[in-house]
Amino acid sequence: QVLLVESGGGMVQAGGSLRLSCSAPGHIFGEYAMGWFRQAPGKEREFVTTISWDNSATYYRDSVQGRFTVSRDNSKNTIYLQMNNLKPEDTAVYYCAAASGTTAFGDWTGVPYWGKGTLVTVSS
Repeated sequence: QVLLVESGGGMVQAGGSLRLSCSAPGHIFGEYAMGWFRQAPGKEREFVTTISWDNSATYYRDSVQGRFTVSRDNSKNTIYLQMNNLKPEDTAVYYCAAASGTTAFGDWTGVPYWGKGTLVTVSS
């Protein structure tokens, strides 16, 4: 059963921007850390970013630091991923995820809740 719903993917030229959104049921959103993983064709799923349930902490993979910003609106049960200065190597399916804490995002196999994913394609 899909509990998380992503939107906002699409195609953009290198240097462009996209914003992804992810909504979750209130009983999950209110208590769980949320975040994003991505998986490019032929590659393993990798961590992108996570944000704690209370907005007190955010973490990013090195390659997106300074270009991507994660945020959450607890009144709307929604998180966002603002992606700026996109590069062709950012092309992937982006998955929204929820886990009991931000440390759980260190290993995607232990994350319990997922969306179906949204495709981001960056052309050079």
